[in-house]
Amino acid sequence: MGTKPTLHEVAAAAGVSLASASRALTGRSASPEMVRKVRTAAKRIGYLPDATARSLRLGGHRQVVFAVDDIGNPNYVQMLRAIEAELGETTRISVSSTGRRPDQTVELVRMLSMGAGDGLIISPLRVTPALRQAIADTVVPVVVIGTLHSDLGIDNVFVDSSVAVGMVVDHLVEIGRTHIAVINGPGNTNPGAARRAGFTAAVERHALHRADALQITATDFTVGAGVEAAERLLAATLDDGIPVDAIVCANDLIAIGAISAARRRGLRVPEDLAVTGIDDTELAALYSPPLTSVSLQSERRGRIAARMLSERFADPSRPPRRETVEATLVIRASTIGEAA
Repeated sequence: MGTKPTLHEVAAAAGVSLASASRALTGRSASPEMVRKVRTAAKRIGYLPDATARSLRLGGHRQVVFAVDDIGNPNYVQMLRAIEAELGETTRISVSSTGRRPDQTVELVRMLSMGAGDGLIISPLRVTPALRQAIADTVVPVVVIGTLHSDLGIDNVFVDSSVAVGMVVDHLVEIGRTHIAVINGPGNTNPGAARRAGFTAAVERHALHRADALQITATDFTVGAGVEAAERLLAATLDDGIPVDAIVCANDLIAIGAISAARRRGLRVPEDLAVTGIDDTELAALYSPPLTSVSLQSERRGRIAARMLSERFADPSRPPRRETVEATLVIRASTIGEAA
């Protein structure tokens, strides 16, 4: 490999002074137009910020940030383990939990361009125009786990969670469930939108009964939100005489909350009500009854993302890559009883 591009070369590529290039890359007293111009030039020639260059010269550790909305979600814990294992002892991983606030995620991405880290692996629930722009502008290597517009030119690991919903609906129909409800996550999130689309497609495919009345949105992807949403669902269906016999949940945490709410009403799972999750976290196998869930291959996605980042460190100018991971249905006792 050749010599790493310098700040002088960035300035020349952008057609600005060295001082202007420095200000644009550090966020000091530079107009948005200047920042975009300089960072575009930096990305084009493969420039690494000073923090990265210094780390490489000294043979020290790289600093990689793993950014998620809620690190308490076991799905992200599985990703983190895989990222740490893949990047090894030469990389320090810091975790940023942005609290589901897109503005905090945007600020994090901008800080990385100012030398706060050497690379970013991010799995955002919401990809706003501001976040897309911040990712496009940053000069540090970025890998996105999740839905991303391909025109951004960013390394991306993707799994189609709409397919996951279709898998569990197909399974529930196959075992004889006919009145299937869904508890989705917030519709303004990428997974919420995808899972809504997947359920709608499955409803049409199987001509399910009163499908429009059987869709409930949880306020979050958590156990507590699952309990509250399931209570609303059961009140709106059982009390009105609608024989709901299965609930598709947007993730495992919501599913655990739904089972709890069902038990409070004296319902047996799966005899009276089959319940499914998505993510196939460790909790799915350990819960009672063990939870039928769709694995979105969290560990594999984390491992692929880490490899993409390593490849980007080695060759900043290589073309962006997108890899799709296939979901897998794992059938357990929450839908088929002790036969699991």
